[in-house]
Parts: sequence; C-alpha cells; structure tokens
Amino acid sequence: MKVLILGSGGREHALALAVKRNPEVETLYVAPGNPGIGEIATLAPLDIADHAAVAAFARTQGIDFVIVGPEAPLVAGIVDDLARVGVKAFGPSRAAAQLEGSKGYTKQLCAEANIPTARWGRFRMYEAALAYVRANGAPIVVKADGLAAGKGVIVAETLAEAEAALKRVFDGEFGAAGSSVVIEEKLVGEEASFFALCDGERAVALGSAQDHKRAYDGDQGPNTGGMGAYSPAPVMTPEMEARVMDEIVRPALVGMAARGAPFVGVLFAGLMIGPEGPKLIEFNTRFGDPETQVLLPRIEDDLLELLIAAAEGRLSEEPVKLSPETALTVVMAAKGYPEAPEKGSGIHGLDKAGALAGVVVTHAGTAKKGGRLVASGGRVLNVTAVGTSAAEAQKRAYEAVKQIEAPGLFYRRDIGWRAIARG
Repeated sequence: MKVLILGSGGREHALALAVKRNPEVETLYVAPGNPGIGEIATLAPLDIADHAAVAAFARTQGIDFVIVGPEAPLVAGIVDDLARVGVKAFGPSRAAAQLEGSKGYTKQLCAEANIPTARWGRFRMYEAALAYVRANGAPIVVKADGLAAGKGVIVAETLAEAEAALKRVFDGEFGAAGSSVVIEEKLVGEEASFFALCDGERAVALGSAQDHKRAYDGDQGPNTGGMGAYSPAPVMTPEMEARVMDEIVRPALVGMAARGAPFVGVLFAGLMIGPEGPKLIEFNTRFGDPETQVLLPRIEDDLLELLIAAAEGRLSEEPVKLSPETALTVVMAAKGYPEAPEKGSGIHGLDKAGALAGVVVTHAGTAKKGGRLVASGGRVLNVTAVGTSAAEAQKRAYEAVKQIEAPGLFYRRDIGWRAIARG
C-alpha cells in the first residue's frame, strides 16, 4: 500500500510514525514534511495548497490513501478534489469542514441540534458587534469567524479589551477570517480536548487530552498554537466521555447528515467542563497539534486501518483500544514565539534524547542548512514521553529535553501540572 500524508509539522511526524507500524505500508510519502519525517518517509516537495499538484502526484505515484493533516486544505476542499480523480482520502468534505472553517456555521448547528455551548451572536458590521459587547459586558470572547491559524480568538476580561479586539478584527488583522465576528459569553470550568473518529453515520471515541496554550509557565503570556499537552485528561472521566458522545458528538453527526454534509474524519471537540457538564467551545475537523503527539501513542489498534474504515464508511462501533498509560509532550519553541520567532539556531542532541526509554522526539519546525539541523518555525520540536502516570511521563519528557542542545529554543517547565496536582 502507498500512503501520502499532507503536512509538515509535529502532528504529521506523529501520524507518520503511527502509519509506518502497519505492515501493509509499502511506501510512505509526506508532503512537504520536514527533516525528522524524512528519516522515516519519502518527502515530496509539494505545495499542499495546490490541490491539482497534489492530485497529480497521487495519481502518478499510485497513492492508495491520503491523510490530510492541516485544516486549511480541508476547508479548501482537498478531499473533494482528490475524490474527483479517484484518490481516496481521510478527512471531511469541503462542506463538512465548515465546522472548523466557520465558527458561525458551528454555532448555528449547535442551535439546531441542541448541542450545549456558550451564548453567542454573529455580526458582519462593527457597530452592531460593538452594541452587543456593550450590552453584555465583560468578560467576553471575541472570535474571527474563519480560519486564523489559531490566533483569531481573544478572551477579553474588560470592556476596553473587548472593544479593542473588535477593532483588530474589523480593521483586517485576521484578513478574510475576520469578515464576520462571533461573540460569546466566557465559559467557566476546565478545558479539555476530545477526539472522535467518524464515518458519516457512526462515531467512536479516540480519547482526550489537555494542552497548554499560554507561552510561559503558570499559564502566563500570549496564546500560542500549544506549548505542550498530555493524554488522557483527568477531567474526562468515562462518564463525562459518554456525555460528550451523547450530547455533542452524535448530535453533530446527525445534524451534519441532515444538512447534506455527512462528517467523515476526526471530530475534535474543544470543551469546557463546568458545573452543568460539558459545553462545546469549538469544533476542529482534524487531529490537533500537539494533542496528536500524545493521543497516538496511546492507541493500541492499527491507526491506518481505523482511518481507512472511517473513510470507507465502515467504522466499527467497537471501542478503540487505548493504553491506560499517560503520554506527555513538551514543545520546544524558537525564542520570540509566537510574535516573532527567531529562525536559524542550531539543534543538537536529538539522538541522545530519543534513546531514553519511553521517549520520542518529533520535528515541528526544523530545516537542514549546510548539513546542520536548525530551527525554521515557531514551534520547533516535540518531546513526548509515556509513563504509568502523568508525573512519570513528565519526568521522562524533561529528562529528554535536557539532552537537547538548542540555545535558540525555549519551553515551559510545568507541562502536565494540572494532572499532577490531582494526584
């Protein structure tokens, strides 16, 4: 079997490692990939925004199955474009990917399907949005409606912050993503990420995770794409997972089918677990990053077989087998991230880190320059460890981080603190 993974980050490196475990995989391509992925797969220098080029490559190379990593190609309809040339792919159609592509679309679905979520309003005009904010007060959440690379959500603690956030959106800071704005009440509780594998009709739970969005220790500093994660999330008890499946995931599947856009792929629910139970913050329509790096090591079933079954509409309702162990990832990022990451700094010691028991290092933003491995993005490396507890996984991960010589990178030193505090 020939498989193509689209993407270039730590998520795609983790996917490649999992897919390689299937003995039927003859050739694994990753486009465009990164130097770490290049050690286990064949890199294809494709612009994945060029759907025609991706489709042509898949046809020419005889690709049997494509796995789409990032959200942008999904929202742009790459699964539809591949299907038109007879190439099977894992991920939602363009219509179904609107669950991530438009926050207003998701909120409307929540209203139709009675999915618990925050009170909200959607606006295309600044004056109407400003009036809504002033009528509802702060704290309040302002969101650019479309894809904004994880940067379009502003939690405003004061009315002044909310008004400034609206100016940022309507002044064009987020481009087309900010052509309309969704304004929500600020939910109270504990955040968690929950993943379900869907085939259009059926859904099975893939597990939970918690990530650390703030750049610095103690959940301080600017929001980022994620500075670390761990799985499972202790707040997601079996009873809570069952509620999420019954109150959020399955109603969403029914609602999408009723809209003529059955959802196939990974449904990633960002949740707030509060006194009333789970409420939906947002849906993503792909594997998370860095959540994938902690989710996949716990899946004991063959990942590729699961993804193919979902894509072919024959997903078993048998639970996915998950290890009881905890996986924890520490993200090493370039100094200056997320505002202005410094690129080009050297990286050494990855072999020593990866040789430690229960540790895997995946590349997120690296490049080769003059034979040297250097930082080429904001989030550069993911150091993932598995242990019998969150404390053990954390200890192993940070022992591995210490083996890496990368003076141009920084990382949080408290990943997993919430799980460890629970005991």
